[in-house]
Amino acid sequence: MTTTTSHPHRFVPTSLLSPRTAGLVLSISALAACSSDRLEITNPNTPTVAAASADAQALQLQATGLLRQLRNGRGGFITSTGRFGREAYVYTPQEGRNTSAYLIGIAGQNRLDPAGFAVENWSTQYGNLRDIFNFKTAVAGNATFTAEQKQAGLGFAKTLEALELLYVISTRDTIGAVVEIKANASDLAPFVSRDSVYKYIIATLNDGATNLAAGGSAFPFTMHSGFAGFNTPSTFRQFNRAIAARANAYYATAGGGATAWQNALTALTASFLNANAVSRADLDRGPSHPYSAATGDANNPLNAATNTDLYAHMSIQADAQLKANGSRDDRFTAKVATRTSRDAPGGLGISSSLGYGIYPAVTSSIPIIRNEELMLLRAEALLATGDKAGAIAAVNQVRQNSGGLAATELTTASPDAAILTEILYNKRYSLLLEGHRWIDMRRYGRLADLPRDITTGANAHFVARVQPIPQGECLVRAGKTGGLAGPGC
Repeated sequence: MTTTTSHPHRFVPTSLLSPRTAGLVLSISALAACSSDRLEITNPNTPTVAAASADAQALQLQATGLLRQLRNGRGGFITSTGRFGREAYVYTPQEGRNTSAYLIGIAGQNRLDPAGFAVENWSTQYGNLRDIFNFKTAVAGNATFTAEQKQAGLGFAKTLEALELLYVISTRDTIGAVVEIKANASDLAPFVSRDSVYKYIIATLNDGATNLAAGGSAFPFTMHSGFAGFNTPSTFRQFNRAIAARANAYYATAGGGATAWQNALTALTASFLNANAVSRADLDRGPSHPYSAATGDANNPLNAATNTDLYAHMSIQADAQLKANGSRDDRFTAKVATRTSRDAPGGLGISSSLGYGIYPAVTSSIPIIRNEELMLLRAEALLATGDKAGAIAAVNQVRQNSGGLAATELTTASPDAAILTEILYNKRYSLLLEGHRWIDMRRYGRLADLPRDITTGANAHFVARVQPIPQGECLVRAGKTGGLAGPGC
């Protein structure tokens, strides 16, 4: 939000007003011209944070806006990480950069172009982080809220803040990121290390959980239908703890070690995890982003009905394990469908005859985090903390009930690496096209296992390790710091 300033002679153009209103404005103008006093007129189209603090309806609109902006980044996050992780192609017939920017980058250099297509998961997230900062300010300054309502509002905002930063650091990794949002948007906060970013995210989630625990029985605003079952401070806290489990697991493989793994297990116990889930409804339980065909709302950007350019990587079919009856993993047959074969223009990719049916309609929801992910995060954490039997049991619960596969033949005598391979297989198919494969393979040092479909010539593919900092961010920083742009620039 912006803050208004008063000007002695700033008026709405009279050509935009009714005759009666225009006459009144002109009369006021004449009076102002005869006075040395400043005339201050509040523009209702540029509300202030202070005004929002005193207006419950304004705070409702802010909360709705934060969730909408969180949704705005979801489709781009999934398609960009999907291409890096060889889950998906975006084969637009007339735009080869939707392939080349992600799989080739700058030809012959094995790096992505910071001024190209593959720089998502930055500006959308930081735009929402600015609005989250304003929302927290508005909640803290609201004189009509009870102490519990303020706690609930702050817990809500801190959870979204941490989630947006988790999207940023999971795509930038060793580059680090910016965690501080300054009151003056023109002041640049510094980049901090990956370790510092994860510590900030986890501390923010923990603070948010404390706020939510003191947040009473209801939020002072309403959330959309995707948070049904998670729309009170206590149930939203379970969502907060689920994100904390993911963040701690990511941090554990980025230097956090045993402490972070134990914290992940602790967070899981306070989340909405159902470790014994059997039904599809129980596996899928969790908050999601709703979409609609209503005027002014957004369609699901990954939907199979209108997004005919989204293809699945052929390895997803080749690598799907077989059930006892010889058919493929249920997760493959439920999520992947045959479609007309297509290749990227200019020979930039390889042909695919597979598409996705995960989001069949423009109104299909996209999950933020599901119980099935929590079950597999638990398997990761159990293996990392030495409980092989628990990890194998946890992964079997998923592969049998979600994939329709027989129990794994792994035992506690199996190497940790083999058990991890089984966990990553199940994460691949359980969380297909939800934005995990590339991140998981990098976390465990397995990016070299991802296919490089073209290995020679000008169009040779490589597997990117991180997304670059957008060139625009670097240029602004260089201009303000006399050439010192920051990490990753």
